[in-house]
Amino acid sequence: MLLIKNVRMLNHQGGFQPVEILIKEQRICAIGIDLLNELSHEELKIFDGQGGLITPGLVDLHVHFRQPGFEGKETIQTGTQAAARGGFTQVCAMPNLNPVPDNLEDFTDLIKLNQQEACIKVHQYAPISLGITSEEELVNFSALTKAGAVAFTNDGKGVQTAGLMLQAMQIAQQLDRPIVAHTEDNSLLFGGVMHKGKASERLGLPGIFSATESSQIARDCILAKEADCHYHVCHVSTKESVAVIRAAKAEGVRVTCEVCPHHLLLCDEDIPQDEGNWKMNPPLRSRFDQAALIQGLLDGTIDCIATDHAPHMAEEKNQSMLKAPFGIVGSETAFALLYTYLVERGICSLQQLIHWMSWAPAKLFNLQSSALEVGSVADLAIFDINQDFPIDPSEFASKASNTPFVGWQVKGRTLATIYQGHLVYQD
Repeated sequence: MLLIKNVRMLNHQGGFQPVEILIKEQRICAIGIDLLNELSHEELKIFDGQGGLITPGLVDLHVHFRQPGFEGKETIQTGTQAAARGGFTQVCAMPNLNPVPDNLEDFTDLIKLNQQEACIKVHQYAPISLGITSEEELVNFSALTKAGAVAFTNDGKGVQTAGLMLQAMQIAQQLDRPIVAHTEDNSLLFGGVMHKGKASERLGLPGIFSATESSQIARDCILAKEADCHYHVCHVSTKESVAVIRAAKAEGVRVTCEVCPHHLLLCDEDIPQDEGNWKMNPPLRSRFDQAALIQGLLDGTIDCIATDHAPHMAEEKNQSMLKAPFGIVGSETAFALLYTYLVERGICSLQQLIHWMSWAPAKLFNLQSSALEVGSVADLAIFDINQDFPIDPSEFASKASNTPFVGWQVKGRTLATIYQGHLVYQD
């Protein structure tokens, strides 16, 4: 048994309530005060939460662990350690790997690798089409679903052919699996590396049109209605995308979506120079897009927050955006950044933030969610929301440090993460 002492939980009124939590056989078996007085178990372990905030374990629907094929950037071991350091107990891992797990053998091998190497739960995505890039041939949805695919996505590439996407949605609907889309019309890219606007003109860099994303979301929402499929949009970044999704939801389309911390907290005007750690896909958009994303999150158009944790090696990112790969890391900074710059500034409540980062993503994909109640699975995180600290990549558990948030002062350091009753991270 594990007894967690000296922690606070949010009550229904939004206040902080001192508690102790007792865990037995991977589940919460008691919540109260002075529980130790009622116990006499020689195998009892005690963990002091240092007065921190205890929450359900966070859930991230969008991470890249790079193994197999790109272990220099990240591995399943380091990626899940980074997620645990951020308070996450469940993540969904993208399939843009080498080999791409687009067949039963490679997918099954990847599932086994996740089980062997991960310190938290990894739910594995399967691709929509062969090699992720094929516009003609779908994967075997049925076989990969039986093997454990949580959903299907070609993340990193937009599905260019409407007919292929409709076929995928129809099959996924029959199997009760979401289609998860990186929405990007390749014909509208024109070599862009950041958002097309005044900032791209200032830096002399080719821009990416907002319509590159929103036009494909509009197409897919029509297809999703036709197929009656659960269609989930990755990393929404533009005001037009929010408007399309809001309208589709009003029409009864089964569309859900996520937004990333960097798109909520930054815009293209914040980019100081042509430097690779500011390059991500989708790019940082305008301040008007940033405001629309926050509003979409508050009004329920956007369902949850996901990190799109995308590690790269330093030598890849420390160069011009013209040459650097897309993507930044996010697992270890997400909660602290959002607590500091959304909750502490009164933009949202702490209850809302925890909802968007735990219960909501779990519900979207029918994952087992944790709760601070007796009988719930003991997936928990403890955060220090009082003490300031700087974001320092030298402390990261990830192999990568590609982030534009270096040096930001934040609150919300993870003190501990507990997965299925076991302490998997301790500060």
